[in-house]
Amino acid sequence: MRFIFLVISSLVLFSLGAQTSPVLNASEILLGLQKLNTVGSVLYIAAHPDDENTRLLAYLAREKKLRTAYLSITRGDGGQNLVGKEQGDALGLIRTQELLAARRIDGAEQFFTRANDFGFSKNPEETFSIWNKDSILCDVVWAIRKFKPDVIICRFPTTGEGGHGHHTASAILALEAYDAAADPLRFPEQLKYVEVWQAKRIFWNTFNFGGTNTTAPNQLKVDVGVYNPVLGKGYGEIASESRSMHKSQGFGSARGRGSSIEYFKLLKGDSAKTDLFQGIDQSWKRLKQASKIEKLIKDGIAKFNPLEPSITVPSLVEIYNQLSALDGQNKEVMYWKGQKQKECVDLLLACSGLWMEAYAADYTCVPGNSISLSVQVIKRNKGEAKLNKINYIGISDTSTFLVLKTNELYNFKRIQKLKTETPYSNPYWLNEKHGSNRFVVNDKTLIGKPENDPALKVMFDVEIGGLLLQVERGVVYKYTDPVKGELYRPLEILPLATITIPEKNYVFTDSTPRIIQFVIKSNASNVKGNLELIVPQGWFLEIKNPAFSIAEKGGEAIVDVMIYPKSDFNNGRLIALARIDGVAYTSSVKRIEYDHIPPQFILSPAETNLTKFDIKKAGNAIGYIPGAGDDVTACLKQIGYNVTVLTDDILTNGDISKYSAIITGVRAYNTNDRLQVHYNKLMDYVNKGGNLIVQYNTNNRIGPVLAKIGPYPFTISRDRVTDENAEVKILKPEHTVFNFPNKIGKNDFEAWVQERGIYFATEPDKNYEMLLSMNDPGEKASEGSLIVAKYGKGNFVYTGLAFFRELPAGVPGAYRLMVNLISLPQNK
Repeated sequence: MRFIFLVISSLVLFSLGAQTSPVLNASEILLGLQKLNTVGSVLYIAAHPDDENTRLLAYLAREKKLRTAYLSITRGDGGQNLVGKEQGDALGLIRTQELLAARRIDGAEQFFTRANDFGFSKNPEETFSIWNKDSILCDVVWAIRKFKPDVIICRFPTTGEGGHGHHTASAILALEAYDAAADPLRFPEQLKYVEVWQAKRIFWNTFNFGGTNTTAPNQLKVDVGVYNPVLGKGYGEIASESRSMHKSQGFGSARGRGSSIEYFKLLKGDSAKTDLFQGIDQSWKRLKQASKIEKLIKDGIAKFNPLEPSITVPSLVEIYNQLSALDGQNKEVMYWKGQKQKECVDLLLACSGLWMEAYAADYTCVPGNSISLSVQVIKRNKGEAKLNKINYIGISDTSTFLVLKTNELYNFKRIQKLKTETPYSNPYWLNEKHGSNRFVVNDKTLIGKPENDPALKVMFDVEIGGLLLQVERGVVYKYTDPVKGELYRPLEILPLATITIPEKNYVFTDSTPRIIQFVIKSNASNVKGNLELIVPQGWFLEIKNPAFSIAEKGGEAIVDVMIYPKSDFNNGRLIALARIDGVAYTSSVKRIEYDHIPPQFILSPAETNLTKFDIKKAGNAIGYIPGAGDDVTACLKQIGYNVTVLTDDILTNGDISKYSAIITGVRAYNTNDRLQVHYNKLMDYVNKGGNLIVQYNTNNRIGPVLAKIGPYPFTISRDRVTDENAEVKILKPEHTVFNFPNKIGKNDFEAWVQERGIYFATEPDKNYEMLLSMNDPGEKASEGSLIVAKYGKGNFVYTGLAFFRELPAGVPGAYRLMVNLISLPQNK
């Protein structure tokens, strides 16, 4: 028996995060064996989730068997959301998980930088001024030095044809990092952990979409539409499944079949005319000591029997032993040794049928408390395998030694107390407050990782074919849903109690007292304490009963608090804390749950804004037709409107004349094809004296308009103003929109967030009045952000102004302008 002693400094760990033990079918095992014999890597670089070429990634990873990764400069925090209301950090978390879901399909890996997606940018100069170019270049260099790609591929050019400033910036960063990664004088602090690396060449993956064709006959061409008979799919089909995971962006794609040519333009490096990897040895011959391994792998492939995969175990053991014997002095050898050992272990587990997992009795636990663990082990194929011991979260149990019988499930139970210093779970890039430029990551070794490692881990010491291995599994929560079946979710380490504040901003228009309900949730049983609040100067606060007592884990207590501003108030932050046994717990939990990604959450300070400003309003009843998702209804309720969400049934059968205004949510005409059916009723509502306010919609291939919108024609363009501080000119200051019931002036466009507006109207019919003019620096003014038309006794409004961002952010001028639109008087 060959005994391999694995010390912690050289141990290769195998972690699956929120996923359970991997199960590979015979086709995947065969492809994995073939990949063992491919020694090469490629890194694809672009700006956002959904920018990547999924067909190319799938082709490189599964057809060429290369180690393939996508480096997304941002997590997509500044985009729109078609599946819900989340914006900012929460949307970035959704899009991170959508990328990981896509990578599980196409076979590539996923990395990120610290750059925050602050919204649409029109040029790289603006982008770099916000991100700090050198900081993000450092992250790209770090990714290259860690991943060691032979070839780098950019999605976009450095010359602007990609449209978005982030797109162009991603290419500029890639090109500069190509050289900087090989220069020991650039970012030398990284060399404590990684070595310099020179990729052989860097390409631009040219494109023909969006009316821009950058391909050319003299560019290098690759047909990535080939069919893989082992998988039973072509790469167009795999790419469709992968791309369709970008559900928040509406990127569901049809399966493509047949030839598909990708074009590449060499930017730097060795010349290549016929192949991306021309002249680059992708076999074990590139590593002088490793030539014997190639033959062993070929022999293992030849012996592979899909009906009896365990026959391949001895070959894999010998391959692993040969990998272990490789010289530890050569850095490139060590890199491929670690990578291929990892692949080899996955194949050993699959061929032996060895499956292991560890799951908790609940999905939450608290530092210092006990956790109930269940561990399951089964060997489902022939051949000998032993379980020598299990290490439960740092505590070893050697009493579990077993020679595993074929297809017998072994169950183990354990109750373990967590250390009091166990850190809370939270996306690592959101642990610290950050600005619009980039995330703050104090542990530099985490930079680039797509998500956290599992909160808790169990280590299995196993023996397969005489080879001793340590296999790590993250502790997850496993449960059965009566409709969806067996499901998994990540384990969460949470504070003893968390506080939920219903709104992130509370807007007061006068000094009328308001009752706000604070919800304290217990993450353990028998939790008692008091709610304490800190408010800005000049705010009256009364907590009638601050004490709470929660008997059951997961239970909640509601504490009612009366708050209102006095005459000498200051707007500011309200801070909440739950004091339990002398300890202050100050966190709030925001949960994100969709079927296409694992459940996610964000721990953040339990705080909210308290804001008072003067506002007058007319009318009371508002109808709201939901779109892709926004928080506008909650904002309108805060300032005293009675808002009714108009369902299809209400629009079909109800009396909508009672509403002084009807507002459509963002992208309602992109997501609700029933609005075509209701067009005549809505126009009749306006004709008889109602106000219909339509917030922005897109009009493109991804988001087409599904219904007629206004009483007169206009076109929705891609015009936008991304500078939230851009000057706004009021074109018709005498118009009612700017005078009733609130006087609107330039100061009402102060303190806006992220952008002025998007998808402005163009080519309006003569019946529309264009009321505002604005532009980004150096650009022609656009007058389509707010158009109004009289129609019968009522008024129709289309606006691209970003009310969906400004109202939740508590921007006073945005509230006043929206109220004026709602309050437009009837026409005589």
